[in-house]
Amino acid sequence: MEKLIKAGRIFYGVMIACLGVQQLFYADSRPVIFPPWSATIPGLAFLAYLTSAVLIAAGVAIIIEKRAREASLYLGGVFLLLLFLAQVPFELIVDPYSNHLGVWSNALKELVLAGGAFAVAGSFPVEELPGEKKPVLIRILEKFIPFGGVFLSITMILFGIDHFLYVEFVSKLVPAWIPGQLFWTYFAGVALIGSGVAIILKIKLKLVATLLGVMIFLWLIMLHIPRAIADPYGDKGNEVTSVFEALGFSGIAFVIAGCYNKKK
Repeated sequence: MEKLIKAGRIFYGVMIACLGVQQLFYADSRPVIFPPWSATIPGLAFLAYLTSAVLIAAGVAIIIEKRAREASLYLGGVFLLLLFLAQVPFELIVDPYSNHLGVWSNALKELVLAGGAFAVAGSFPVEELPGEKKPVLIRILEKFIPFGGVFLSITMILFGIDHFLYVEFVSKLVPAWIPGQLFWTYFAGVALIGSGVAIILKIKLKLVATLLGVMIFLWLIMLHIPRAIADPYGDKGNEVTSVFEALGFSGIAFVIAGCYNKKK
């Protein structure tokens, strides 16, 4: 399973680094990283460049496996801070439609980014020298490692519910050349909810997480890449961002599947 874990780490690292590069390209934060607060708030441009540097450095560290465990832990901490100090307040204070589950997509995706970082951190061996004492922050962040799969699962369950709440919108995302768009909308919803519940409860975890990763990777090929090619610059490259997210989310599922035996 080491190959599956390694592939998952690379997928996640590529996603993180590419999100950072994309922020530099547009000189603006991706909504999945930082919500679209008013541009009149001072320091937002600096924050975009700062988070870009963090994302690129962490993504590269994970890909080349250099100080990757520490980088992943710090990255997970950053995502949790952004989630609770930026995404959640934005939805509750600014977004007038916060009572609709669909508008929480970016906040839920950031929860996955955090969970993925902790899952990736947990997939690396602990390297400690005799007598070496871990920094307090590292020890605190390590406590989140067991929740990596839970963070992913929460989002998968809620995204699955979205498939039933917004059937018309989701069915239009299914490529026109695939028959039975409505069937695949419901099927994907059931698959997301079922996989999320199974991962939380550790029911056939290895199989379920692998299948979830494969499903998301197929969406990457059949759905997200064609849409990104058709509209690479719309909404500041939103479709391209979706390509990176699908790659990274599938990678997280593969890491969780590959680490099952180790945790067991």
